[in-house]
Amino acid sequence: MAIKERIILGIDPGTNVMGYGLIHCKGEKMSVIQFGVIHLSKYKNHEIKLKKIFDRVTELLKEYLPDEVALEAPFFGKNVQSMLKLGRAQGVAMAAALNRDMPIHEYAPKKVKQSVTGNGNASKEQVANMIQMLLKFEDAPKLMDATDALAVAICHHYTSKSPLGGGGKKSWKAFISDNPGRVK
Repeated sequence: MAIKERIILGIDPGTNVMGYGLIHCKGEKMSVIQFGVIHLSKYKNHEIKLKKIFDRVTELLKEYLPDEVALEAPFFGKNVQSMLKLGRAQGVAMAAALNRDMPIHEYAPKKVKQSVTGNGNASKEQVANMIQMLLKFEDAPKLMDATDALAVAICHHYTSKSPLGGGGKKSWKAFISDNPGRVK
């Protein structure tokens, strides 16, 4: 039996800094392909930030041809405006993936931390240290938004191969197929 291989693009959405990370999974083994951040704080116009996110995610999809996209869901904080902006950033990243018929999966921050570290309340530093161990980095990556994105991709890998599965949401295509009466 052939071992399943896939590439997962993990995204940690943000309107000041957006992290991304691509991992290659072959059976139980994972390796990093690429990771980084998009610095968006230099753009004052929110719409320009959203366009930059869309453009970069589209570039990543074209260049690395991932099989799936996993995103961190916005968390419910006290600042409604921040949550709205974060939701827009996530929506734009999702739109870029949908534009290429890419399956999208979404995970709550606590689920990502729990999957990667075993602690849903882990700090960004704890997540980065675990990413360093799992992906065998010599030094811990300094870009916490990028390590968060790698953590989202790893969370999806673990969740989707689990017999208990569940986890992130299925692709929109699967939702439409499963719920034809709910979509017009």
